[in-house]
Amino acid sequence: MSLPGGASIPRFDPSRLDDQAYLSEADPSGVLRSVASSAAQVRTAYRAAVEAGAARVSAQGRPRALVVAGVGAAGIAGDVLDAVCGPGTPVPVVAVRGYRLPGWIGAADLVMVLSFTGRGDEALAAGAEAVRRGCSLLAVGPADTPLSALAAQAGAPFVPVETVAGQPRATMWGLAVPLLVAASALGLTDAGEAVFESAAERLEDIAHRCRPASDSFINPGKTLAMELADGVPVIWGSSPLAAVAAHRLAAQLAEHAGWPALWGELPEAAHDQAGVLDGPLAARDIFEDFGDDESSGPRARLRLFLLRDSDEHAQVTERRQASLRLAQDRGVPASEIASEGVHPFERLASLVCLGDFAAAYLALGYGLDPAPMSVITELRARISQ
Repeated sequence: MSLPGGASIPRFDPSRLDDQAYLSEADPSGVLRSVASSAAQVRTAYRAAVEAGAARVSAQGRPRALVVAGVGAAGIAGDVLDAVCGPGTPVPVVAVRGYRLPGWIGAADLVMVLSFTGRGDEALAAGAEAVRRGCSLLAVGPADTPLSALAAQAGAPFVPVETVAGQPRATMWGLAVPLLVAASALGLTDAGEAVFESAAERLEDIAHRCRPASDSFINPGKTLAMELADGVPVIWGSSPLAAVAAHRLAAQLAEHAGWPALWGELPEAAHDQAGVLDGPLAARDIFEDFGDDESSGPRARLRLFLLRDSDEHAQVTERRQASLRLAQDRGVPASEIASEGVHPFERLASLVCLGDFAAAYLALGYGLDPAPMSVITELRARISQ
């Protein structure tokens, strides 16, 4: 099938994933290398947070609330903080993905401002408002930026992060780890050096298994990419932690492969999104793959992905299993992906890293450069005008 102007719709070719020369040439920005460096990013971010004094936020005692201001990868970093602290934390974690802080936020609260560029207008607006209201402040972003200047003016801790040019989501660990260091100092989680080292070792193991030289039939990242290419993904997490990984995967698919995905958290997703299993994208035509008329192009079909966490609620386990049976009864293919590790941060990192590899491989399987798409750059440029 051709697009207007004669361009053809790209098709997924799984053989590309085992072509080492192609993988190297088609990824000029080094997205796969960036994902493979996740362990190093965690270690570097931990050292930076300690050296910058992120733990100083505990000097005035425990705040009423932790407010995380940021969008994109910064916003998901706030979700990481919330998920790792868990539902038993005595201090609520509030995400602000916009320009304004809620009216109740004041001097009793700690506002954590994150920005991949250090120049994001949403983060700067929220940070400036936090300073005006007398809130405690922690800022995370690149050095020598308006965000670092704001933190210096407020006398607040600032954690510098190493960014990957043009790849904001590759900086998520650099943004998330300092928040956990601060939360640990406040007694809200036990994410210390041993936890980050354990997670880094887990990330190294996943990077080894998902390396480009590993063949598709034993490479979990390539296998997941091929499953994602099989249909429109519906990604459900079985816990708040797994839901963060589901959100991250959906965002990575959009940014790296231009691939749409629906994500949610059980049990709510089973209420709000289960209807898609009976919708027009769920049914498969057994003769579709044998037809020779491609004038209408490939037909979109659903595929269900269940991200499992060892800490899922017993009733959520029942919902997950029932959802899997419902999908199978309707001929909707489904995949289950289990987290690895013991500590919540390690389990979350295992799901995120596998999804990051899969999103990059999906783009490469379609013959696309997995670097962030030009439309994203164009949107940012238009906003800054």
